[in-house]
Amino acid sequence: MCGRFALSALLTDIAEEFSTKALPDRTLPVDWNIKPTQDIYIIKNDEINIASWGLIAPWSKNSHDALRSQSQAINARSESVHEKPTFRSAFRTHRCLVPASGYYEWATELGRYKTKQPVFISRDDNKLLAFAGIYDRWISPQGEIKDSVAIITRDAVGELAKVHNRMPLFLSQDRWSAWMDSSLTDVEHIRALMNALKPDDHLRYWPVKPLVNSIRNNGAELVEPIELGEPETLF
Repeated sequence: MCGRFALSALLTDIAEEFSTKALPDRTLPVDWNIKPTQDIYIIKNDEINIASWGLIAPWSKNSHDALRSQSQAINARSESVHEKPTFRSAFRTHRCLVPASGYYEWATELGRYKTKQPVFISRDDNKLLAFAGIYDRWISPQGEIKDSVAIITRDAVGELAKVHNRMPLFLSQDRWSAWMDSSLTDVEHIRALMNALKPDDHLRYWPVKPLVNSIRNNGAELVEPIELGEPETLF
């Protein structure tokens, strides 16, 4: 899964890396501890937009219901995203990328770290990560418009499986255009795009202090590597 991530790049740098032309009408601050329901950048073809993290269920009747549904839909499983009522419509027509400098994961019993040890994952070439996402627009009975997004996850592979059993879905750059193409609505074709040959390509990780556990903490110190003692769980 993905429950917290960081984005330290400037908007202009994001635009350059993803070759986007249109920018949002406001700029989000650099954030090392992005949490669910927070506004984040999303990329739709050649433009960058802003959406709230956690997909609002289309049937939400008011803002309270919308916020509650968001907290339960920050991630969508790649295995079932095309079937779940909250996600299936967005999956067919509203797909995007979510840029990140890296994301946090908490080690489980599957790996060599103690349970709940926070780990930071990023690219080994210092490029931005691009989570595969789906987005939608919700309009309240009072006319309030809110765009929201969910990050798609899949089974973890390789070294990442030693930390946690899930990971965000990453697509190779040659699949980005097709993924964001709203005219592509064939479910099986879209699902085939998610079958990455090397889903953990260029990823690296290291343990960090538990500062990320509190939403009050924010800053580059959250991703500074630490040394751990003897592993508590071994294969």
